[in-house]
This record gives sequence, C-alpha cells and structure tokens, in this order.
Amino acid sequence: MPIVRLPHLLTPTLLVLVLMLLVPTSSDETDCNTLRMGQFICPNPSLRQIDPKTQQLRGCTRENKARVWCIAAEGIICSETKNNSFTRELPCKWTNGYHFDTALLLSVFLGMFGADRFYLGYPALGLLKFCTLGFMFLGQLVDVILIATQVVGPADGSAYIIPYYGPVITVVRSDNWTYRLPQDNW
Repeated sequence: MPIVRLPHLLTPTLLVLVLMLLVPTSSDETDCNTLRMGQFICPNPSLRQIDPKTQQLRGCTRENKARVWCIAAEGIICSETKNNSFTRELPCKWTNGYHFDTALLLSVFLGMFGADRFYLGYPALGLLKFCTLGFMFLGQLVDVILIATQVVGPADGSAYIIPYYGPVITVVRSDNWTYRLPQDNW
C-alpha cells in the first residue's frame, strides 16, 4: 500500500480544524441573569434556603434583598458557573425578631395596658395606653385591627416573623404610572 503524503502546509490546517471541532466553544453558554420565566426555578428546591428562625430567605438584608441559588432549565449552561446553577437576587422581608402572633396576642389580651406597643418598640404609645386603660378600650380595639391587618409593625422598620406560607399581607399600591385594565362590567 502506497503512503500518501500531504503537502507541508495542509497538515497544520487539518490539525487546527480537528481541534476546533473537538473543543467546545463558549457560544453554548448563556448569561443566566437574562433568562425568562419558565427557563429557571428560583430558589433551588433541593437546597434549604429558608431560614427556620426568620421564615425568610437566608441572607436577607435591610434592603429586603437576598442572593439565592437557582437552577436553569435542562440544556442551559450559565456563563458564570459553567453549569446549570446560578445566583439571583430575590425580594424578601427583613426581620428583627418580632413575631406576628406574639404581637397580636399581646394586643388582644394585654392591649389595655399597652403591652403590644411596648413589645413593638413604641414605649410612648404603650405608656399612654397604660395610663388611659387602652383609651377606654377603644384604642385597644383599634390596635387589634391595625396589628391584625399588619398596618402597624415593629418600630425599627423590620417585618414580622410569619411562617413562609403564612398569613402575610402584601399591600399593592398604585401611582401615576399604574395602568388599570377596564373590566367587562364597568
């Protein structure tokens, strides 16, 4: 069998072409922060990212943001980690140790003495309620409603500790940039 010799310049060119086909390119990688809904799941359900003490995402800051691990859909490779996991900043509620159920129970049973306001960090209002017997029990009733609807919260601006899937009220506000779709019965 005769030996076939390739021209001298053709051998390095073939070697480069074969290497280019074998080495994966970075065009398969995606910036996972630009993924659309349905292309990822956040937070990663296999990791325990809910803090049992605060019932919020671990690492929640005063700015109400937490960085959590997420998973991209199958076949998507993230450019940051070179696999299908990545981190994303999610909203959370920063807590500082005030329990919703404790505040509500104090308001119902000891609200006439201002115990709920002392607990939440409002000593002046607590003393005023104590001296006036809860504004003759009318202030106690108002405070029960305000705490139950989560209008009144802790004085330091933190959120109540409520179970993650518990009775959390989220207020939806509108401004000049809010667009309301008309209903059929309007």
